[in-house]
Amino acid sequence: MHQPALLLLDEPTAGVDPKARRQFWDEIHDRALQGMTVLVSTHYMDEAERCHRINYIAYGRLVVQGTVAQVIADARLVTLTVHSDRPGQLAARLRDAPGVGQVEPFGASLHVTGTDRAALEAALAAEGVTGTAAETSLEDVFIRLMDQSRDNMR
Repeated sequence: MHQPALLLLDEPTAGVDPKARRQFWDEIHDRALQGMTVLVSTHYMDEAERCHRINYIAYGRLVVQGTVAQVIADARLVTLTVHSDRPGQLAARLRDAPGVGQVEPFGASLHVTGTDRAALEAALAAEGVTGTAAETSLEDVFIRLMDQSRDNMR
């Protein structure tokens, strides 16, 4: 490939196996280190986390921008991990609990996310479980931003 100043990539790793995907991202970072500006659109949040800066655009409007750490911190979400023998049943009950924004299964545990730690802990206590602090992911933030975004074309 020649050496453009700007490289635009639209979902470049969709359908690519994990090894090739990693090699692809190594190449993107090598190009960036050489001074090339690389813009990547992706719906894979683990790929977005590889970028130096991110912009989230919903319905043609810029919603948030910054480093991954800034975007996660600015979302002010609290995430707790809950272990359960029956995570599916617990998740179904927690999804309707006050203060709970998201409940996502991870094996036999759940990631429970919201904006108010006390409300999350109260929802868990009502189910007879407790949670431990976990890192909020970019995917958690993305889901919250999607939930808050409205289609401006309607």
